[in-house]
Amino acid sequence: MMSKNKFLQWIILFILTLSITKMNAQENKTNQNLNAKEQSLVKISSLTTTGNLGSLKLQLNAGLDSGLTINEIKEVLVQLYAYCGFPRSLNAINTFKSVLDERKSKGINDIEGKKIIVENNVEDKYEQGRKTLEELTKMPQTKPAPGFGEFAPRVDAFLKEHLFADIFVSDVLTYKQREIVTISALASLDGVEGQLQSHINMGKNTGITENQLAQLADLVQETVNKTQANTARKIIGKPLVPIIENDMMIRISEIEIIPEFLEEYNSILKEEASASVKLEKGVIAIFPMYQKENPTQIRIVEIYADKEAYQFHLQTPHFLKYKSSTLKMVKSLKLIDMESIDKEAMSDIFKKIK
Repeated sequence: MMSKNKFLQWIILFILTLSITKMNAQENKTNQNLNAKEQSLVKISSLTTTGNLGSLKLQLNAGLDSGLTINEIKEVLVQLYAYCGFPRSLNAINTFKSVLDERKSKGINDIEGKKIIVENNVEDKYEQGRKTLEELTKMPQTKPAPGFGEFAPRVDAFLKEHLFADIFVSDVLTYKQREIVTISALASLDGVEGQLQSHINMGKNTGITENQLAQLADLVQETVNKTQANTARKIIGKPLVPIIENDMMIRISEIEIIPEFLEEYNSILKEEASASVKLEKGVIAIFPMYQKENPTQIRIVEIYADKEAYQFHLQTPHFLKYKSSTLKMVKSLKLIDMESIDKEAMSDIFKKIK
C-alpha cells in the first residue's frame, strides 16, 4: 500500500506536470500570434504603401506606444521605399517626424533604439546581398539572377547591393521583422502576387507561422480592404472573405431642394459626402448628382457595407450636421432601397475612375 508521503509527492508531481503543460500550451499559442509590435509593423507598412497618411499618423503613435523604437520605425519606412517607391516612403517619413515632434511637445520621450548603420563598406556588396538572399530563401542564388537579372543586370545589382546588402545590413530590425514589413507591403499592392508568394516563403524561413500570416491578412483587411487581404489568404490557403456582404445596403435618395437654398445645400452635401467616404470604413460610396434640366432635383447613390455601417453613419457628426442644417432646404425626400443584379461585379464598379 502506498505511504502517505509518497501519495502526497505523487499528487504534487501531478499538479506540477499539469501546470507546466498548461504554461507550455499558452506559450505556444502566444508564439503563434503576432505580438503588439509585429501588428504595428503590419499596419504601418500597409498604410505607408497605400499612402493613407491620416490613418498612418494614428498607427505611428500606436506603434511607439506598443514598444517600437524610433529607429525601428525609421528602418521600416526606409525599407518600404523599395516596394512602394520614394514618394510614399518620404511622405511617411515626414509624417513620422511630425508625430515625434507632437509627442515631444507633450512631454513624451520615445526610445531611440539601436543605432542605424548608414555606411556599408564591404568589399563586395553584391556578394553580401546574394548571401543574404540565400539565407532568406534557403536556396542557391546564381549571379546574375536568372531571367530579369540576365536581361537587366543593373536592376539585379540594385536588388542585391542595395536592398539585400545596404538596407538589410542594419540589425535594427530582424530578418523576421523585415519580412513582416515586406509581406504587408506586397499584400497591400495590386498585381504583385508572384513577389508576395516569394516573400511569404522567405517569411516562413525566418519563423513567421501560418497563423501569423493569417493574422497579417486580417490586419491588411482592416487597414486596406478585403480584396487585398484575400490575395494573401489565397496564397497561404486560407478561406477567402466575401467582398460583398449579404446585407449590403444600396439606396437612391431622391431629393427636391427649395430653389433659394440650392447653392448652400450643394455646398453642405458635397462636404458631407466627402467626409463620409473618407472617414467611414463602412461607407463605400455617396455619390450626389442633379438633373441637368432641373438642378433642384438631387439624386444620391448611397452604398454601405452593411446595415450596421448605415446605422453608424446616421450617428456621425458630419451626417448630423448635414441633417440639421439642410432640414429647412428640403422640399421633398424619397428613399429607394435597391438590390444589386450582379453582386460579383460590384467590386469593379469604380475601378476605372482614377
